[in-house]
Amino acid sequence: MDDSWKPVRRLRRLRRNDAIREMAREVRLSQSQLIAPLFVKEGTGSPEPVGSMPGVHRLSIPELVQECLELHRLGIRGVALFPVTPPELKDPYGSEALNPDCLVLRAIRAVKSAVPGLVLFTDVALDPYTSHGHDGLLDSGGSDVENDTTVEVLCRQAVLQAGAGTDFVAPSDMMDGRVGAIRRALDEAGFAKIGILAYSAKFASAFYGPFREAVGSASAAGTRSLDKRGYQLDPANPSQAIEDALLDAAEGADALMVKPAGAYLDILARLRTQTRLPLAAYQVSGEYAQIHAAARAGWLDYRSVRNESLLAIRRAGADWILTYFAKEMAAELVG
Repeated sequence: MDDSWKPVRRLRRLRRNDAIREMAREVRLSQSQLIAPLFVKEGTGSPEPVGSMPGVHRLSIPELVQECLELHRLGIRGVALFPVTPPELKDPYGSEALNPDCLVLRAIRAVKSAVPGLVLFTDVALDPYTSHGHDGLLDSGGSDVENDTTVEVLCRQAVLQAGAGTDFVAPSDMMDGRVGAIRRALDEAGFAKIGILAYSAKFASAFYGPFREAVGSASAAGTRSLDKRGYQLDPANPSQAIEDALLDAAEGADALMVKPAGAYLDILARLRTQTRLPLAAYQVSGEYAQIHAAARAGWLDYRSVRNESLLAIRRAGADWILTYFAKEMAAELVG
């Protein structure tokens, strides 16, 4: 038989066994790249499970502190806090966001006191606090979110969070100009060291439903859909997403985020070529829930798909991954 067809290079040599595959691996996951999103509630009762997010709970502040201690022990370096505001404290103006003793500020102080080495990321937006569920203040007709008046409130919210001890404020509202305004407000208030992780490419996605259930927003799973397309990105517009992100960088953001992650890996990869800032990607609640649902139905292998999904986000260019798998992944990585 003529052997001329045989390949000169045999790439399978680098796939021959576990040891060689490990040595040749180009992209790796580590605990320090993972940020755990955590939901904090009022009171001191038991953890409340989020029905659409298996393994995820709403935690009281004492429970939150214990969870943060455990995450830090496992090598997780950052957590993102999301408050569950009681319905009676919500109003059309998101007034509770500016309460100097509101839930998230008390949570920041408690976690920082107990785990000072843990990096805290806190959400700057009004949707956890507004009765209508939008990320900002509505106009007089109630049909559109006012950009500039919303930004003024977001600046005050960011300064309060900085004063409580957060490390990064994370504006997720998608208002124009808010990163520059927040940077100026923080600097003028004496918080020049506080970072900004900007939700720069946040899409009007259908993958947010379970999160909205978790925080009890007006657009929770199973309720009337809340239309945020007037400020969140159109999923069909990749160039606009890159423009948004680069504007945030120019306004002083310290890190940029793409959200959701899995369905927008192309955006993440394109943005990676455009900036040297750290890039975060949020593997959102719907992505988490669908992996659990498929695994429970026996259609997919849970651990393999979970790991592959996170590796894909890293491969596309993310330095940090916000994921509800953070704790269990860290435990496995620690061994």
